This record gives sequence, structure tokens and C-alpha cells, in this order.
Amino acid sequence: MAGIGFELRRMLRRNSLAGLMQAYAYAGLISAGPWMLSIVGILLIGVLSLPFVVPTVLIARFQVSVTYLIAASLILTGPFQLAFTRFTADRLYEEREDLVLSNFHGVVLITNGVALLFGVPTVLWLFPGQSGVYRLFMLSGFVILANIWISAIFLSGLKRYMHILLVFLVGYGTTVVASLALNTHGLEGLLAGFVLGQAVLLFGLVLLIYRAFPGRHFISFELFQRGGRHPALMGIGLLYNLGIWIDKLMFWYAPATGQQVIGPLRASLIYDMPVFLAYLAIIPGMAVFLMRIETDFVEYYDAFYSAVREGASLQHIENVRNGMVDALRTGLYEIAKVQSIAAILLFASGAQLLRWLGISVLYLPLLQVDVIAASLQVVLLGVINVFFYLDKRRVVLAATGGFLLLNVVLTAVTLELNPAWYGYGFAGAMLISVVIGLALLDYKLDRLEYETYMLQ
Repeated sequence: MAGIGFELRRMLRRNSLAGLMQAYAYAGLISAGPWMLSIVGILLIGVLSLPFVVPTVLIARFQVSVTYLIAASLILTGPFQLAFTRFTADRLYEEREDLVLSNFHGVVLITNGVALLFGVPTVLWLFPGQSGVYRLFMLSGFVILANIWISAIFLSGLKRYMHILLVFLVGYGTTVVASLALNTHGLEGLLAGFVLGQAVLLFGLVLLIYRAFPGRHFISFELFQRGGRHPALMGIGLLYNLGIWIDKLMFWYAPATGQQVIGPLRASLIYDMPVFLAYLAIIPGMAVFLMRIETDFVEYYDAFYSAVREGASLQHIENVRNGMVDALRTGLYEIAKVQSIAAILLFASGAQLLRWLGISVLYLPLLQVDVIAASLQVVLLGVINVFFYLDKRRVVLAATGGFLLLNVVLTAVTLELNPAWYGYGFAGAMLISVVIGLALLDYKLDRLEYETYMLQ
């Protein structure tokens, strides 16, 4: 998200309540808008299709199918997302924009090849009881989603935040309209509408990319050559996405908590809805995360390295470093404060919210645990973001790998215990990762001057 701070600081310079509210609204839309649109869109399709789709179990099959498509495509493209963003940033810094579009084509070709390599055998052999139309739309949706994540992360690196949000709005608007228009055709109709909307979304993202970059060559693969691969970033993208989804997968396929929905796809009625509701509570924290990390912290960060490059006095460099630490401490405190308020509000209204959704209040303890876990994830994102600014990729790689391992181990332990422990595996993994991350961050900032001068 580097670069969004420029726009936020421009809004804050108005020094007015309207400017402050606009900045927070902008930060919230940028940080949570695209995935909120996707979640709300899929839910709207399900709710509005209830009177038309018979039997209604087909709606659940549609939503589970889409969830697996999103999870699998995110994990598949994880190794390419951050690495391609860094590659693009380096080429823009070198003023070699002509290499960007050709390498985008190269990444898309590799992504599509890998997606087809995994997708074709999966739909052919693991869905023998489903229609050919269903399998075709599942494969198409998987490939299209993989391309969407690559295109969206690429445009984020180019600071095209509002463009991405508008394209997602158009794409998911089309998804909802097309799915509702075709819902009388059952599961295949719902999937056809979803694939059509995602195709429109992908077309909009690619159009933005083509308008932004010239290209002398159609395709090239410098990203995969020595010096352009950034293996640490590839590992981080894979481990982070896998770490976020692994506890859900374990609950889906555990005999005591998962139920078969369609073909090999399973879901967990006891786990899925509380996790979904918990993630809705992190929108305020994400807005504060962008506001504080990308404004106050970045200003001191830029001042620190400017002072180093320009040969400022040691006292001035230390003062700026102290300001950076204070800004970071204040930002993390505000994230924790805002997320605590959001969590308390959801705790207070959780029972009523569950009743309104037709879910048993027995799910309330799991919802509360998941809210805490999702809130901790915002803090972890803040810590990881600072490590990226400091270019500590190996630290982030170790942190994401440790989080994945902790999530697997602790979730497995909680699955062996009684249902009262469900959700504590994910929350415990987040808590341990945040505590270790903060300790490492404190240590690195303490040694910042030494490492800046002595380890180059």
C-alpha cells in the first residue's frame, strides 16, 4: 500500500473535520472495499435467489464453490503477487517502463499455465457426478480469479486504488445482476453469472494496465531471471495466504466439523459464519492502519533516510528515528484501540446479530474468539508492513512461516478438544505471531542506525 499516504496527507492538510472524515473514509474504502464488495455480492446472490432456486441447497453449493475458487486462486497466485509488485517498482525507478507490460504478460502466461495444470485434472477427476457445464464454469472461474489477483495487486503497486475499487464495483455489480438473471437455471446459472461478472472485472483491470504502460515487446520473463525473482517475497506471498486459509481447510475436512457439500468440496457450518462475521469487524482497524502507518510513520521514515543520505548529524538522525518509533507506537496503539471498540460493539450485539441471521446463539463464544483473532490480524499486518518498509524480507518470511506452522498445530489441538475450544487455534497463532513480531520490531528499531550504516 506504499504511496497511499500522499493522498491521505493531502486530505489531512485541510485541518478540518470534513478532511479528517474524508481521509478515514478513503482509507477504509481502499483497504476493505474490494473484498467487502465480493463478500456482500456473493451473499446478495444467495439471499435474492432463495425464491427462485429449487432446491435451496443449490445456493449453498454455489457459495461453497465460489469460496473454494477464491481460496485456491489466492494461494496459487501468492508467490507472484508481491514479487511482481517489487519487480514493477524497480523497473519504474530505473525508468524502464517498457519492461512492465511484457513481464505482466509473462506472469499471466505462467499463472494461467499453473492454474490449468491444477485445475483441469481437478474438475475432470474429482467432480464425476457434476455436469460438464458446472465443471467448465469452475475451471473458467478459477483461471479468471487467478488473473484478477495478479492484475489487482499490480495496480495497487501503481497506486491506482480508486480505479481498482470502481472496477470491483462494476464487476461485482455485474456478477449480482447476471447471477440473478440466470438463477432459474440452478447451480450452473448462478456460476455462469459469477464467471461473467468476474470476466467483466478482469477486463476492466487489464484495460487500466494497458492504458498505463507502453510495450515494445509482447512478452518477456525477466521477473523469473536471477535478480528479478525475489524468492523471499514469493515465499511470503505463498505462506501468508496459506496461513490465513489453513485453519478453515482443517475445519472443512475434519470429520467432526465438516460436511460434504458438492463433490470433494466440504464446509463447516459451525466455523464458517462466525469467521465471516468477525472479518466484517476489522474495517475500522484497517482504515486506522492505513491512516497512521502510511502518514505519520512514513513521514518520519522518509526523514530518517533523507538525513542518512544527506549526512546529517548523529543527534538529528537519532531524533528522527525516535520520532519514527513514536509514530509507529501511536499508530499501533490507535489500531488496538479502534479494534477493541469494534470488538466490544460486536460482543454486545453478537447474540442479536446471530438471531437476525437465523443462527443459534451457541455460536456466540466462537464469534467472540474470531473477532479477537481478526483484530490481531490487523496488528500483524501493521507489523509486517513496517518490516517491508525496513526491507527485512527474511524476517517477514520467518514470521509468515511461523504463523502458518502455529495455525496448523494449534488448530489441530483445538479440533481434538471439545467445541468450546474451536477458534482458539487461529486466535492463539495470531497472538503469538503478533507478540513475537512486536518484539522483533522493537529490536530492529533499536539497532536501526547500526544496521543502516554497518550492514550495507
